[in-house]
Amino acid sequence: MRNVKQFGKVAVLFGGTSGEREVSIKSGSAVLAALHRQGVDAYAFDPATQPLSALAQYDRAFISLHGRHGEDGTMQGALDLMGIPYTGSGVMASALGMDKWRTKLLWRATGVVTPDFELIDAKTDLNQVVHKLGLPLFVKPANEGSSIGISKVKALADMAEAYALAAQADPLVIAERFIGGGEYTVGILGNVALPIVRIVPKNEYYDYEAKYIRDDTEYHCPCGLDSKKEAQIQEEAIQAFKVLGCAGWGRVDFLMDEAGNHYFLEVNTSPGMTDHSLVPMEAKAAGLSFDALVLSILEMTVEKSHVE
Repeated sequence: MRNVKQFGKVAVLFGGTSGEREVSIKSGSAVLAALHRQGVDAYAFDPATQPLSALAQYDRAFISLHGRHGEDGTMQGALDLMGIPYTGSGVMASALGMDKWRTKLLWRATGVVTPDFELIDAKTDLNQVVHKLGLPLFVKPANEGSSIGISKVKALADMAEAYALAAQADPLVIAERFIGGGEYTVGILGNVALPIVRIVPKNEYYDYEAKYIRDDTEYHCPCGLDSKKEAQIQEEAIQAFKVLGCAGWGRVDFLMDEAGNHYFLEVNTSPGMTDHSLVPMEAKAAGLSFDALVLSILEMTVEKSHVE
């Protein structure tokens, strides 16, 4: 039994101003309820409606914000300045994890395998991008989550429209090679990789609708990989996580091709905690209930320093 009084007064940060506000509200509400069930003195805190100065009354923060101004290092920086311990990664790692392009640059420089990609803008020769990456391919905003602004492009004629959609979400846009052998994810809790989940959406890919609305998306845990391959990917996922400076907890997404090769896609430094979310699913497979998972994440704030 943990002594929950050690946490003091806890702010659960959720809501915010990003395009993922509604998902964040669901995550934060679930986290808050779990903390209350275990006797933690926790309170809802929405940065969109409350001044950050009001955080000074709290002893620590559980970050359930997704997207900009919550997952990108800005909130982490504010909490650092106020001397308030918080869950998850620090400023640098949060900023890098939010930026898919810079994540890929750093991974490629350190030998982490990731799908081929191109940075594109309004002047880019899209025909050349298609020639290099092939079709289909994905076009996505570099700094966005929950599949917002992403398009699966099957024809050159659709590239300009896909770019325009992504650019509405973020001025930094990438095109990425399609890897079609399956979508997977692995949660990280401390220094441990959780069991891998295979995601089988019923639509084109694992988009916003498949993540949060549809009930026919399949999640397989065990994931179907042989134990040796799963252990290898789990170990590499921890290294990919650490290369960005990530700590505490998070999630690393990856793809498999038809030949059985894996490619790391991105890191999520503030994963969802809704009834459709993946880290709670993986934790359950490892024998950890949702309430125990939430408390474990919060407990890491007691001993963990966010000095970078």
